[in-house]
Amino acid sequence: MIRVAVVDDEPLARSGVLARLRGEADITVVEECRNGLELASLRRDRVDLAIVDVEMPGMSGLDGLAVIPRAERPLAVLLTAHDSFAVRAFELEAVDYLLKPLDDERFGEALERVRRKLGRDLRPPVAERFTIRVGSRLSFIEVDAVTWIEADGDYAALHANGQRHLLRESLHDLSRKLDPARFLRVHRSAIVRVDQVAEMLPRPNRDAVLRLRDGTTLRASRTYMDALMAALHRVA
Repeated sequence: MIRVAVVDDEPLARSGVLARLRGEADITVVEECRNGLELASLRRDRVDLAIVDVEMPGMSGLDGLAVIPRAERPLAVLLTAHDSFAVRAFELEAVDYLLKPLDDERFGEALERVRRKLGRDLRPPVAERFTIRVGSRLSFIEVDAVTWIEADGDYAALHANGQRHLLRESLHDLSRKLDPARFLRVHRSAIVRVDQVAEMLPRPNRDAVLRLRDGTTLRASRTYMDALMAALHRVA
């Protein structure tokens, strides 16, 4: 079982996280903390994951994590209403960084990242190529050729070698077969290969416009922005 501590000064916010965790068969909540001081007492020998609100009175979630020696620090998923803490979250090696109000799909993605870190990945094997069926004809697209993927109704469309290929699989199911170190969801309807991002242009609403190396422009939603920033730092 994955032992989890939920850290938030607001009881209603803690309840929301706890409700989402109840449906996870491999997770047990072992601690509830109300502030950064209580968080600072946690150690990896009794907690695998801390789900931490960044902004709390007194000692913040980030400061509470920083107090814990790196070798003893549990994995962390950070929660915040603002997107200005991404750099420090990256420095503290947070597994993920989620914006409030929480999106159920993004919350699930964060838990999958935790499972991979702990070696308890329940995902299918990473795909090396995709099979495209058109009538009775089959063609094969190597993963290395894919630059980005978009949702097309109940299916997903691969963009590779300057062409668009329809795959009879949902974007959500397909995302579980991709290497998370290389491919990242940037919008409900789009996944990009991180090393194909040539430029990111922030927008006033905290979304961004991505320009890929082939000239394609895509919208990146603020919900996914911090995970994208961390991924771009790793690639750089």
